Formats: sequence, structure tokens, C-alpha cells
Amino acid sequence: MTSKRLRKVLIIILLVITLTGCTKVLKDKKTNKVVYYENDKVKITLNENILCKPEDKGLVKKYNKYKKQVNIDKLPKCSDFKVNDSKYEGLWENLFVKPLAFLIIRLKKLVKNYGLSIIILGLLIRLVLAPFTQKTAMQSENMKAIQPEIDKINKKYENKNDQESMNKKSMEIMQLYKKNNINPFSSCLFAFIQIPLLMAFYEAINRVPVIFEGNLLGLVLGTTPMKAVTTGHYEYLLIVILIIITTIISQKLNKTAATPQTNDINPNMMMNMMVIMIAIMSLNFSVALSLYWISSTIFTIVQNLIAKNIKKRGAK
Repeated sequence: MTSKRLRKVLIIILLVITLTGCTKVLKDKKTNKVVYYENDKVKITLNENILCKPEDKGLVKKYNKYKKQVNIDKLPKCSDFKVNDSKYEGLWENLFVKPLAFLIIRLKKLVKNYGLSIIILGLLIRLVLAPFTQKTAMQSENMKAIQPEIDKINKKYENKNDQESMNKKSMEIMQLYKKNNINPFSSCLFAFIQIPLLMAFYEAINRVPVIFEGNLLGLVLGTTPMKAVTTGHYEYLLIVILIIITTIISQKLNKTAATPQTNDINPNMMMNMMVIMIAIMSLNFSVALSLYWISSTIFTIVQNLIAKNIKKRGAK
């Protein structure tokens, strides 16, 4: 996929996300402050456009204080939620958020835990995407295999910074990719697929109260490590650690040869910056969203290990 096409895909995704219904944080009209629900375990941000009724008594009581903004009596029970329930709020909500929320709720009925439901659904989605992502993983391995030839080209044009030499260098590398049936931009497409999936999980979790009320191994799904730490619950940092570890392993396995566009960029520096960014972001990921991220990353790790094994067998 060319960079122009990638830009078009990104623009379409951004338009879908920004021009249609998304989570609306509940704010007190008198103080204009965000409304939180807090107990001895967690602190959760409340949202205005939830899709179904909360079940936790404390949460119900809190929402009833803001009945003019959120009349939960008019909402369906989460256990009875259907994709066509509640008013239409946009294409994004109806194509991604509601179906995903429905599937999480239905899966919970089978496994009896919303955390497990999110993990299983995340893995099932990755399984559906596996044929495409496996191809991307194989492309990554193919790029590693031609790295010695790329190094030779780089050495050939070492200390040659004129435009003509740079053009020839890029041309030779692109011809090498063509010869080995490699598309250096193919790995970018999955990143764009991941964006709406991650956003949809975020929306579904925030807008279905019974999901963010739930817990897994004592960790409340609706809170974030940042909020938990401020109330003295340092065990939530385990989630951040798991995200960092799985991300580092995945990055190392998926490390590819340099393209002409990134040839002068230190790949280790890029990887370290990415890990730091994800670590900071994960502090504000809800536990539920983090579970999706971790399970999805573990799937990627396993897939890359399979691709490595296939490549090694093919080389024998």
C-alpha cells in the first residue's frame, strides 16, 4: 500500500470517529466538573450516553442524582441489550460500538466474567484477522532475510549524500523488495485496522456499565492504573508492567529491515520511544481495555513465532 493510500485510509477512519457518536463524559451542570463514582476499591469516571442500566447499587444511586442528564429508567437492562436498542447516534456507534458491546455481554453469559469475555473476544477478532496478519508477519520475516543485501546497498552508497545517489539507492532497495515480493508498507495497514478496534473496545467498555462494574482477579475493569494508584491500589501497576513486557517482546519479534524512508532512523531508538509512549498511555487505559491490548499483543507474539518457524523450515 502506498503512502497516499495509507493517508486516505487514515482520513476516512478519523472522519468516522470524529463525525459520529462517541462517549460523553458526565459533568455536573452546576460545577461543570466531571462526575466520578468512588468506593473503597476504585474511582470510575461516569459517562452520560451509556447504552444500558447499571446494576451496582452505589452506581445506580450516583446516576439517579443526575436524572435530568441520564434517565437510567428508560434504558434496557444490560443483560437484555440488543444492537438496535437506544437512539441512533451515528455510523461509528452502530457499526462498531453496539455490536462489540453486545458480543461482550453475550460472551459473559457463557464464561461468567466480563474480563474473560473481553480477552476471548479480542482473541476471536485476531483469529478472524489472522490470514491477513500472518501474511504481514511473513513479510516481516522476508524483510529480515534480505537485510544483508540491504546492508550491501547501504555500504555501496555510504558517504554519498547527493540527490542522484540517494535516488539510485532507493531504487535499488525497491527493486530488491519487488524481486522478493515484499511490500514494505503492508505492515502499516494492520495498524490502521487496530485503531477502530481499540476505539470500539474503549467505547463499549465506557458505555456499558456492567462491563466497567465487573472485575477480574480483584481488578475492577472500569478503572485505570492512574486512578487506582491515587487511591492507594498499587496492584494495578501490574497491568502496566504486562503491557510493557508484551509490547517489548512483540516489537523485537516484529523488527524489520530499514526502508529507504527510514534508513537514517535508529530502529532501536524508535522502538524505545514507542514502548515509552505506550507505557505512559497504559496508565490511563481502563483495566478492561488493557486486557484487550495484552491478549491481542500475545496473539501477535505467537503469530510472529509461527512465522519465524515457517521461515526457518523453508530455508532448510
